[in-house]
Amino acid sequence: MRIAFIYDALYPDVKGGVERRLYELGKRLSRRHEVHWYTFGWWGKGKTTEREGIIIHGLGKPVDLYKGDVRNPWEAIIFSWRLLRREIDSYDVIDCQEFPYLHAYPARVKFSGFETFVITWHEYWGDYWVDYLPMGARVGKLAENGLLKLTDNHVVVSRRTLLRLAEVRAGNFGFVPNGIDFEFIRSVEPHPELKYDAVFVGRLIKHKNVLMLLNALKLLVQELPSFRVAIIGDGPQRMELESLARTLGIRANVDFLGFLPRFSDVVSIVKSSRLLAFPSLREGFGMVVLEANAAGIPVVTVNSPLNAATDLIIDGLNGYVSDPTPEGFAEKLLLAWENSPKMKRPSLSLAKKYDWNNIANRLEKYYKGVANGS
Repeated sequence: MRIAFIYDALYPDVKGGVERRLYELGKRLSRRHEVHWYTFGWWGKGKTTEREGIIIHGLGKPVDLYKGDVRNPWEAIIFSWRLLRREIDSYDVIDCQEFPYLHAYPARVKFSGFETFVITWHEYWGDYWVDYLPMGARVGKLAENGLLKLTDNHVVVSRRTLLRLAEVRAGNFGFVPNGIDFEFIRSVEPHPELKYDAVFVGRLIKHKNVLMLLNALKLLVQELPSFRVAIIGDGPQRMELESLARTLGIRANVDFLGFLPRFSDVVSIVKSSRLLAFPSLREGFGMVVLEANAAGIPVVTVNSPLNAATDLIIDGLNGYVSDPTPEGFAEKLLLAWENSPKMKRPSLSLAKKYDWNNIANRLEKYYKGVANGS
């Protein structure tokens, strides 16, 4: 098969979950199929490049993906326009990622022949648009729901999103979750010097809810004064978070490590920690949860309607789901810290099922089904 991915960001130039999914699946599918990826030209000069078997087509100079805490609407418009103008080959399957929505419409126009058009859903926002983009909520909801009418073929990465989409419109929904490189994570050694009681990994933006983590830590250190947390990642909230840590009197308990370019360095620090603190209120999947489990540590996340990461947790086995309050989160952090050693084996067992090789086989089966009209 000739397969084409459509998405504006590229791994490892951008290290988000969607980019990582396409890269990991693409390089595995390319062993048996011809895989292409249409994106911005993140690598610099040249209209095309190749990475681990994936042929990558650049649509001009990249545009900033974010404007503060939200995705840059202008970036989505530029990507859509360049996609519309680009001469594009014929493919057996076109897999267009749902976000940032606008590009899916010109993509459907460009691939309007006999090819099979698939949209992969990482999240479904619905009424959340009112909170995310108050002035543009109506347009956002229309663009999102309109994607369900572009094709009958949809891949969904989480059961929570699958259930929400099925309530809106019927379709050929295939459940193909995200995955992890289980053997690579197992091969990384724990960091010899940086050892933490808890670690957070993610972009420092509002919905990641790191402010609540710091407030929970304030409560926790009253019982365990030496409790230390590493925060791996960067973003527009970093200065605010560092200021809050000083105000709360816990600055000595928190290390802001910033963005670590090498994934192995992230895994190494996660492995040297007792648990992953993941208080995010909105996750389309929560890949870092599985990566932490593959590193042998449990996860504490929060119960929120848009947090699909909770579906990866079996309470008391590979982690805990807390109330979205500092008090509730502090309680579960302490519980996971105490029980971390005995949660290692079940965490590893659950994570292994999500190895990228298994996920690639599932996606290939779905592609073959829609390509053959079954």
